[in-house]
Amino acid sequence: MKIAFIVGARPNFVKLAPIYDIIVNYSVLEPYLIHTGQHYDNNMSKLFFKDLKIPLPDYNLNIGSANHTIQTAEIMLKLEELFQVIKPDHVVVIGDVNSTLAATLVASKNNIKLSHIEAGLRSFNKTMPEEINRIVTDHLCDILFVPSPTGMQNLKNEGLEIKSFFTGDIMYDAVLRNIQIADSNSKILNIMNLNNKRYYLLTLHRPYNVDNKMIITEIFSAIKESDNFFVFPIHPRTKKNILAFNIDLPKNLLIIDPVGYLDFLVLEKNAIKIITDSGGVQKEAYFLKTACITLRSETEWPETIEVGANVLIKSRSKDDILTELVKERKIEFFHNFYGNGQASKIIMELLTEFITR
Repeated sequence: MKIAFIVGARPNFVKLAPIYDIIVNYSVLEPYLIHTGQHYDNNMSKLFFKDLKIPLPDYNLNIGSANHTIQTAEIMLKLEELFQVIKPDHVVVIGDVNSTLAATLVASKNNIKLSHIEAGLRSFNKTMPEEINRIVTDHLCDILFVPSPTGMQNLKNEGLEIKSFFTGDIMYDAVLRNIQIADSNSKILNIMNLNNKRYYLLTLHRPYNVDNKMIITEIFSAIKESDNFFVFPIHPRTKKNILAFNIDLPKNLLIIDPVGYLDFLVLEKNAIKIITDSGGVQKEAYFLKTACITLRSETEWPETIEVGANVLIKSRSKDDILTELVKERKIEFFHNFYGNGQASKIIMELLTEFITR
C-alpha cells in the first residue's frame, strides 16, 4: 500500500522523525516522503533532515515563498501532478501549515484516503491562517490522530468524534528522541558562552506582534527595563520590522541568527524562562520543564496554562510582561496530558489497521 507523507515546513520534519524511526517495521506499507518546499531555504531544510536522521525526500516540489493563497494553490497544482504519477493509496498530513491544507484538498478531490497527525487543535482565532488550515483538514480527513484531551473534546464538539483517536503528542516523542542527540552533539552553549539557567530565551514572529510598531516596542521596552539577559534567535520578518520601525534594541538582548533544531532544543532546555508567540515552542518548553511566557491572547495548549507551566500575556504591554518576568510561579511538571512518548507507535498501528482493512 503506497502511503505519501507530506511535509513542508520545519515543524513537519520534527514530527515526522519518530514515524520514520519505526516505519521499517511495517512492511505492508510503501512510504513516499514528499517535501513541498514551503520552507524554501534549501540549506536549512537539508540540515534538518541531517540533524533529525531522516531520509531525504523522495520528491521536492520546490514551491518557495509566496502569500498564503498563491503558495497553497501552487502546492495543489504540483501535488495533483505528482499524485497522478505515484498513485498513493493513502496520504498523511501533519500539523497546520499551508502544505497540510493543500495536500488535504488535493487528496480529497482525488478520492484518496487521508489522515491528519496533530488533529483537533483550536485557537478559536480565525485570523490565524493555521486555524483555517486545521478546521478544513480535520473535516475532510478520514482518520484523525489527536495529541491532547482538549483536542478530542474540540473534535467531539464538531461532530468528528467517530473518526478521532487519542494517540498522545508526536512532538513529545520527538523531544524525547532529539534532546538526547542534542545534549550529546550541540555546542551552542559553549560557542555563545552561555551559562545554564542564566539567560532568558525570546522568540517572536507572529504578524500581530511584529507588524505592530506599538506592540513590538512594548515588548522590547519590557526587556530593556528587565535586569535579565536575553538570547534572541531573530526571525526574518521580525528583523525586517525592527529596521523599518527604527527600534532601539536593548543592550541586554543578544540577537543571533536562527539556529538548527538541535541547538534550539538545548537553548530551550537551559533557559530560565522562554518568552514566545510560537505554538510549538510553548509545548517544547513544557516537555523540557522550562517555564513559558506566551505573548498571545490564546493557546492551542490550554493544559500547559492549567498547571502553571505557561502563562498568556494578552495585552503584550510592557508592565504586564515585566510583572511576569520576575514572578515566581509554582509549576506542575509533568502531567501526562500528551501521552507517554509512544504516539508514533500508536499512530502507525492505527494507520496500518485502517489502510489494510
